[in-house]
Amino acid sequence: MSRIGKQPIQVPDKVRVMVDGRNVQVEGPKGKLSCRLPVGVSLTVTGSIAHVAIHDAMQRNLFGLARTLVQNMLVGVSQGYIKELEIIGIGYKAEQKGTDLILHVGYSSPKKFSLPIGVSAEVYEKQTRIRLSGADKQLVGNIAAELRKVRKPDVYKGKGIKYLDEVIRRKAGKAVAGGAKT
Repeated sequence: MSRIGKQPIQVPDKVRVMVDGRNVQVEGPKGKLSCRLPVGVSLTVTGSIAHVAIHDAMQRNLFGLARTLVQNMLVGVSQGYIKELEIIGIGYKAEQKGTDLILHVGYSSPKKFSLPIGVSAEVYEKQTRIRLSGADKQLVGNIAAELRKVRKPDVYKGKGIKYLDEVIRRKAGKAVAGGAKT
C-alpha cells in the first residue's frame, strides 16, 4: 500500500468537493477543476476530510497518484500555483498584450505566445521576469516549460529564459592554444 495514498486530505474552507462516481469536481475562490479517477479508485468526503480508497489490489500503484491529484486540485482552487521565469541577455525582454506574451529573445522577429484560459501572466522588473499563475498545477508548469523552450539558457554565455530558481552551470569556452612557436 502507498504511504501517500493512506493519508487523509484536508479540504480547505470555501472549497466544495463534489464526487460523482469516478468524476471529482472541486470549486473554490481561484476557480473550478475536475478530474477522473482511475478505475478501482474512489474518493469519499466526510466533513472537511477526504479519503482515497482502492477496491482492486491491481490498482494499488495508482493509489498515491489519485490522492496527489486531488490534493493538487484542492491547493490550486484555494491558493493557486505560481511559476516564475527570468530572461537573461542584452536586449532580451518580454511584453504583455492582453492574453499574449511577446518575447524579444534574439530572433529576427519577436515570438508571440498566447496564454490559455486559466493561466495569467505578469511581466515585471524591467520586463525581464515573468510570473505565471493559475489553479491547475500541470497547466501552469506546462506553459512555463513551453516559454522556456522558446530560448533555452545557453551554457556558455548564460543567455536565454530560465526558471527563477534554476541554476545554470556555465561551461568554459575554447581555450587559446598555449604559447607561440618560435
